[in-house]
Amino acid sequence: MLQTVYMKLSGIQPIQEGKVNLNEQEVWIDGNSYRNKELSFDIPITGTIYGTLLNYRNAYTQLKEAMYQEPYQAPPQAPVLYIKPQNTLIAAGSLIPIPEEEQELDMGAALGVVIGKTASKIDEFHALDFVEGYTIVNDVSIPHDSVYRPPVKEKARDGFCPVGPWIMSKTAVHNPNELEIRVLVNGELRQKSNTNQLIRSVEKLLADITEFMTLAKGDVLLVGVPENPPRVKAKDHIHIEIDQIGVLENTIATEKASVGGRL
Repeated sequence: MLQTVYMKLSGIQPIQEGKVNLNEQEVWIDGNSYRNKELSFDIPITGTIYGTLLNYRNAYTQLKEAMYQEPYQAPPQAPVLYIKPQNTLIAAGSLIPIPEEEQELDMGAALGVVIGKTASKIDEFHALDFVEGYTIVNDVSIPHDSVYRPPVKEKARDGFCPVGPWIMSKTAVHNPNELEIRVLVNGELRQKSNTNQLIRSVEKLLADITEFMTLAKGDVLLVGVPENPPRVKAKDHIHIEIDQIGVLENTIATEKASVGGRL
């Protein structure tokens, strides 16, 4: 079955509409059919990416004890947000650079909710009216334990946010709160989760965040990263699959080897 997607191909400036058959791994553009691997995708989003911490039940439970310690002494009441800046963004198929001084990276498989129109103080019931579609994001991080300060150095390195390969139209996703997420490293299943484990549903998260900040058209909200993200090293191949949306694939390379961006 063909579904509508919005994609950006390498060397082509505007984002364009296409059709995909996820089962057959086919992409249709202007009536022509291509295999996914025949195309070179660029970053399909245009706005700011906002990440959400502690929104998966088990991830929250793992850190709950630390939340009662100094300086906070209590769990957060509002969503805990951070930004993946422009320098972190890379496309599907691009190389993820691992800093020379690091041995491993955490792979943060995340559902990205793409905003379709200005969203401010929206209610939970109408929240999905403000969504254009969904994409796959790998929220790459240097392993770290601190919950007391924004992990900018660990999360905001160049190339630490692969996105894509496209934006799947929201009409193709039956329920964003019931999507299985699988992460394979070198073909081996290393993580399986589901958005039914979110503390705040997609709708609730959008309502709570837009209560105090406006999301603009093109912005992307990550609903969270499941507990125990797989750790990888140089030369590992990463395959993140989210049901009804597609597959995001990238390979880890040292910073020196990643010059040029793709294998």
